[in-house]
Amino acid sequence: MTESASDTDEAPASEPGGAPIDFYFDFSSPYGYLAAHKIDSIARLYGRAMNWRPILLGVIFKTTGAVPLLDVPIKGAYARRDMERTARFLGMPLVFPQVMPFPSIAAARAVYWVQDRDPQQARDLCLALYDRAFARGGDIREPAAVLECAAEVGIDADELAAALQDPAVKERLKSENEAAMAAGVCGSPFFVVDGEPFWGADRLDHVERWLATGGW
Repeated sequence: MTESASDTDEAPASEPGGAPIDFYFDFSSPYGYLAAHKIDSIARLYGRAMNWRPILLGVIFKTTGAVPLLDVPIKGAYARRDMERTARFLGMPLVFPQVMPFPSIAAARAVYWVQDRDPQQARDLCLALYDRAFARGGDIREPAAVLECAAEVGIDADELAAALQDPAVKERLKSENEAAMAAGVCGSPFFVVDGEPFWGADRLDHVERWLATGGW
């Protein structure tokens, strides 16, 4: 990985603050899990807020023609090894769930409902869901598992259970997926910084350098 501003004694070249960073991710994405635990510290370093925006890669793949990375012959085996190596490099646990990839509709709907009420709790829920799936190899496909994670971070599980059945919440996720595709999102994780798109956990150092310098 390239040297980042946080690895040097230099102060950021750009003034802190600015537009929030849009962070798009699918809960079934191992690289998304790894990035989710690193992007916050980068954003804070440069005084940036975060927009946590879960998406459904399956919907996007219908447009791009892509298939789940781990299902691609030869490339999938390499990707799994790279995910495990990247986790070790970042000092993070990685345990693959039994089902990969997995549907993450309930998880994504829950985050948007919580986000409208408490963005910090929504961020905490994102990390709790990701940790259950990839730090412990758990299952977050069903609403019951999502509600358990929500309760762990102080969210009223009964209110959330009702919200997951709300047509407006379902429509919200649909519109967020459409907006993501309109923004050019093609994978997970995907970052948009001041209009500049970055795809992949291996672009976190690029994101930081962009924030530090104002772009290149």
